[in-house]
Amino acid sequence: MSNTILIIALLVVAVVIFAVVAARRGKATPQLGADDDLKLPKAQPSPPKRAKREKKPAAAKPKEKKPAAEGPPSAPEPPEDDDEVPVSEGEEEQPSSAPPSDEADDEAAAGPPPAPISRRKADVAGLRRGLKKVRQAGGFFGRLKELFAGKKELDPSIVEEIEEILLTSDVGVKTTEALLEAIREGLDRNELDDTDMVWDALRERASELLDISGGGPLRNYGSPTVVLLVGVNGTGKTTTIGKLATRFATEDRQVLLVAGDTFRAAAVAQLKAWGKRVGCEVFAGKDGADPASVVFDAIEHGTETGADIILVDTAGRLHTKANLMDELKKVARTAGKALKGAPHETLLVVDGTTGQNAVQQAEMFSEAMDLSGIVLCKLDGTAKGGVVLAIAAEQDLPVRYIGVGERPQDLRDFDAEEFVEAMLGQGDDAAEAA
Repeated sequence: MSNTILIIALLVVAVVIFAVVAARRGKATPQLGADDDLKLPKAQPSPPKRAKREKKPAAAKPKEKKPAAEGPPSAPEPPEDDDEVPVSEGEEEQPSSAPPSDEADDEAAAGPPPAPISRRKADVAGLRRGLKKVRQAGGFFGRLKELFAGKKELDPSIVEEIEEILLTSDVGVKTTEALLEAIREGLDRNELDDTDMVWDALRERASELLDISGGGPLRNYGSPTVVLLVGVNGTGKTTTIGKLATRFATEDRQVLLVAGDTFRAAAVAQLKAWGKRVGCEVFAGKDGADPASVVFDAIEHGTETGADIILVDTAGRLHTKANLMDELKKVARTAGKALKGAPHETLLVVDGTTGQNAVQQAEMFSEAMDLSGIVLCKLDGTAKGGVVLAIAAEQDLPVRYIGVGERPQDLRDFDAEEFVEAMLGQGDDAAEAA
């Protein structure tokens, strides 16, 4: 009897449990279905995403329509629009904010070069005085003048005689051939009837070889414009920096000199002497400091103090030493980290009295560095002068300045026509000197 009652009780409990479970399943099913159909939790994140998309165009403002629509609703937005107008105009035709800066730089590079920082008036007579050794009897011009003076009629051997003078005046083999090519063609076509025509053809061809795009004085890339001067020891880098600083300071430009040659105390002292003479600041690190770090700190300092031009002196580098050239590359890279686009100019300073060695230096440095031009110093100390033609023609490097004396004003802007007229022109030196 007791067993029968226990079995009945268990059955009752089982039925109750079954009923409760069934009831719960019946209530859960419609709730899950409703959730699946409505998907309310997934619909909530969508508004924030749309809001973010609207904020991006408002910040970059590549189009003018959105700022116009968003400007009126709130007062704080118009000042932001005013602040960003120059950016939106510069990026108006660009798809995004990052690429436009690169494309704008490319377009600027493809366009006309920046205007010169300063330019002096042509002075052929003054330049001739600086090149007087070239124009004397035993010099480049003097020997050519003697050759042509004694000939009333053209002799077929005149080309060989001109070639000998050119080769012994540091013009170089390649440049000599380039100069004589036009003369040979003119003689073959009977277009050159007398020595004056041959002389004019020689001068015209020399002007063409020297007239390379980018020649002449430094360009103005805004403040500060960073100029790196490189070269082997003894070419006149520090003196050239001092002469450039003198010119710019007299034009009321704020100049900062940087003693990047940290290995020679004498170089730092010489630069400080120029700074004191000119009246401009000299930035120098500790003896033996890393030149790249000194240049980095100097450019940051010049930017903060409002310098117009930063002239960087560097240690003399033997162009045959790869490790030293690598250090120079590091200085250039570091300058670019301190200021975008720096160095804006990299000038190789060479000694004009060293002849073909100067040509070799130009070749090696141009392979290692992105040179923007050449400064030829000490041309007043040589009777040859043909190295100017050789470097410009063979290395395709524009000449920016030439040094024809010790005074600051003797560092002259290079102009191809003026130089050829001063060196090869048949003017009367005595009359011009008077």
